[in-house]
Amino acid sequence: MAISAFRGSRLPLLHPPQLPAVRGVPSGLRKFNYRSKRFTLLAQYSQTQDLFSSRLQNSIENLPKLVEDIVQTSINTGPRGAIRLAQGIQAFVGVGSEWLTDVSKSRSSTSGLPTELQLGLLSPLYLRRLFERMGATYIKLGQFIASSPTLFPPEYVEEFQNCFDRTPAVPFGEIKRTLLEDLGRPIESVYEYVDPTPIASASVAQVHGARLRGSQDDVVIKVLKPGIEDVLVADLNFVYVVARILEFLNPELSRTSMVGIVKDIRESMLEEVDFKKEAANIESFRRYLEAMGLTRQATAPKVYQHCSTRRVLTMERLYGVPLTDLDSISSLVSSPENSLITALNVWFGSLLACETFHADVHAGNLWLLRDGRIGFLDFGIVGRISPKTWAAMDLFLASIATEEYESMASALIEMGATDKDIDAKAFARDLEKIFSSIQELDTELVVATARGTTTNTTAVSANIVVDERQMNALFLDLVS
Repeated sequence: MAISAFRGSRLPLLHPPQLPAVRGVPSGLRKFNYRSKRFTLLAQYSQTQDLFSSRLQNSIENLPKLVEDIVQTSINTGPRGAIRLAQGIQAFVGVGSEWLTDVSKSRSSTSGLPTELQLGLLSPLYLRRLFERMGATYIKLGQFIASSPTLFPPEYVEEFQNCFDRTPAVPFGEIKRTLLEDLGRPIESVYEYVDPTPIASASVAQVHGARLRGSQDDVVIKVLKPGIEDVLVADLNFVYVVARILEFLNPELSRTSMVGIVKDIRESMLEEVDFKKEAANIESFRRYLEAMGLTRQATAPKVYQHCSTRRVLTMERLYGVPLTDLDSISSLVSSPENSLITALNVWFGSLLACETFHADVHAGNLWLLRDGRIGFLDFGIVGRISPKTWAAMDLFLASIATEEYESMASALIEMGATDKDIDAKAFARDLEKIFSSIQELDTELVVATARGTTTNTTAVSANIVVDERQMNALFLDLVS
């Protein structure tokens, strides 16, 4: 109520505390400063009220679309949502029981309760077990944690390494049932032998070694785990709904493209459960290697189409070790560094010359083979860069060299770096301001030299020092 008085032409009946007079400052100037502060507060309040009104209006307009989206997603999920909720509760209770059992055992000892048990289900061990019980979506999240040492504590990164190809296996009887249903004929008529012990058990599939009947080729059979599609649909739809609600409650989150990212993840993970698409991705990568003359440096497994379906993928068996196994790599090649450089060059080349590129490169999917080549495995998740985006990137790089900011702005808009409905000329002016700020940064080059005591060689070290305050201001401008 008191704030509304600021809208009148007269001052509100709020008396400031009596402050001692400041010598040398005319009284009229003091009154002007007091009034200017008051009008500044009034203007800020008015801007805040306008912003609130605008957001409220947008929320009212977007509410029907949000409700429609939630209802449609719930319909698509169907009873799977309720089943997943029950499975989640069961997983939580199961891991919680394991934790309580371990706590009771530790209390009987004189050493006290270990730190890992004190953290409860948030400890690396029990959180990883909970993720494994929750299934494919959470195992993928665990793999993300294991691959992000800069984002998560080292004990979590190390524990979640177990999410790579060491997830709980499905009984072989269920695998045989899937093989029989998809192949449409007796398993013995296709494979001479199938190893009941899995080579690897990942989030969405399980891999078994086998030998083909007739050709006697050693192969691996990748079989989709039963019920995994229902799990993914339910989990990813739930995450999508949560993202939509968060973006509705806080419109500022739309700048992060949270909903768009979740939609992309949902589409890519659902593509991963269609092995026909993976087979096409592998063949595309093999064509790229042949076209670029890289077959002596790298390879991908050959696909046996006659015994591959949507849920079963039969591939050539490659023998090697993961690129992270340095001891084993050193026994195969004299220069592990060159092998890593080769892998990076082949992968970067696929960005330019292949229809798709491998988008799930981790230790389990990148091997050094016995013959010294790099083996790329598991093409379930791939990325695509459209020709339109490549053209925009070329224009962007060229415009940087020529300092043509309008071309730079249009290229960024074309790449999707901004909203579509923006003022391109105003954006170009902002870009010019940013790049001018970069050129005006105060920098200092520090060079140090040192001569060896036993040799005539000189070591040189150089470092560029940048004013941190200027850099902070530049980053703030960039975000704006």
